Amino acid sequence: MKNKPVVKAYSNEEFLLSPEARPIRILAEYYEPNTRFGKFSIDDTIVVMGSARYTDRETAEAELKKAKEAGDGVARAEVRVKMAKYYEDARSLANRLTHWSKGLPEEHRRLVVCTGGGPGVMEAANRGASEAQGVNIGLSISLPFEEQENAYITRELAFRFHYFFMRKFWFLYLAKAVVFFPGGFGTLDELFEILTLVQTRKVEKHLPLVLYGSEYWNKVVNFDALVEFGSIDPEDLELFKFCDSVDETFEFLTSELLTRGLSEPTGATL
Repeated sequence: MKNKPVVKAYSNEEFLLSPEARPIRILAEYYEPNTRFGKFSIDDTIVVMGSARYTDRETAEAELKKAKEAGDGVARAEVRVKMAKYYEDARSLANRLTHWSKGLPEEHRRLVVCTGGGPGVMEAANRGASEAQGVNIGLSISLPFEEQENAYITRELAFRFHYFFMRKFWFLYLAKAVVFFPGGFGTLDELFEILTLVQTRKVEKHLPLVLYGSEYWNKVVNFDALVEFGSIDPEDLELFKFCDSVDETFEFLTSELLTRGLSEPTGATL
C-alpha cells in the first residue's frame, strides 16, 4: 500500500485555514493586492463609498410600477425611486473623474476610481468609470448574505477580502480623496473610522472627504450636536465637506487634488 505523498506546508490547506495560520492569511491580504497594484501601476485612488441597496433609476421605476400593480410595497418602492438619484450621481461623478484623471500628464495610472466592489452605489461608481474606458478597482468582502462583485470592475483589479481591517487598509492607503454617498452601517463605519484617523493625524496626507447629500447626512448624523455637547471641536467639522451635486463635487475634488493631492507621495502614514 502506497503512502500518501507528504504535503508541503504552503500547500497544506488544512493548516492554512487553521487559527494558527491566521497571520499568514492576513499577510496574504496585504502582499497579494500590493503585487497586483504594482503590476498595474496603481499609485493612488479616489474612493467612492455608499449603500449596496440603491439601484439605477430605470430599475427603481420598474419596481415601483410592479408594486403599484400588485398593491403591495409601494411606499418602499417610492423610497427606492427617490434614492436612485444617488446611484445615478455616483455613476456620473465616477465617469467625469475618470475622464479627467486619464488626461493627467502622468506615466502611471493616477486617481483610479475604487469602491467596495458590490452592488448599489459601488456598482454605480465602477460602472461610470468603466463607461469612461478607465480601469477601476473593487475591494469586496466575503459575507454570507451579500451579492458578489459587480460586473463593471476591471477584472484584474477585483479583490475579495476575508478581513474587514485589511480591506479598510487598502481603501485608505492609496486614497487621495473619499466620497461618501448615503449608506448604512458599513458606510457609517468607514466614515467614522476615516474621520478618526484624519482627526488624530494618523493619516498625515491631505485627504479631501466629501459627504454627498447634505439632507441625508444631516438627518442621519447630528454633527452640530457633537460640537454642542463638546464631543468634538468646531474645527473638526472642517475635516469634510457637504456636496449636493456632481458639478460641485467634481470641482471641489479636482481643485483639491491639483492643488495638493498630486504633489504628495502615494500611500498614507498608518
